[in-house]
Amino acid sequence: MNGSPLPHFLLASLTGVVIAVDQITKLRVMQTMRLHESIPVIPNFFSLTYIRNPGAAFGLLAGSSQTFRMIFFGATSLFALGLLSAILLRMPERDRMGRFSVAGILGGAIGNLIDRIKYGEVIDFLDFYINDYHWPAFNVADSAITVGVIFLIIHFSLEKKEAPSSSEGASVP
Repeated sequence: MNGSPLPHFLLASLTGVVIAVDQITKLRVMQTMRLHESIPVIPNFFSLTYIRNPGAAFGLLAGSSQTFRMIFFGATSLFALGLLSAILLRMPERDRMGRFSVAGILGGAIGNLIDRIKYGEVIDFLDFYINDYHWPAFNVADSAITVGVIFLIIHFSLEKKEAPSSSEGASVP
């Protein structure tokens, strides 16, 4: 089944689903909640909290000028998308876990890039905490990136490297 379009379709579908779910959930939050509004779902553990993050992960660079952020995030996003696409295209077709992980990361990166282009910042709303100790709010795109990276780390750490046997390439006198 070498060269079949099905694996490429499945990867593109996963990337598209991540982008669609990310954008639909963000749109729903923006339409139904006020900025900074928080709706407890599980008391003292999880709320839906509408925030906008002008910075990177954990609010890094949030205090920088908007021009700097747009140039920096635009350039790094384009680089990351190019790199992820190249990695995805070069991974062997049989490496399903690796390819699906990268496709999820790619979908998440595109989802957050769409926010940066449309709004100049990323919409976050998933807020986990224990009493007053909060993990920084995040979104579906961030989740896809995180899960994809975790699966890649697991995949590469469990991947068996085939070492050449001692008889290969050695001449016997």
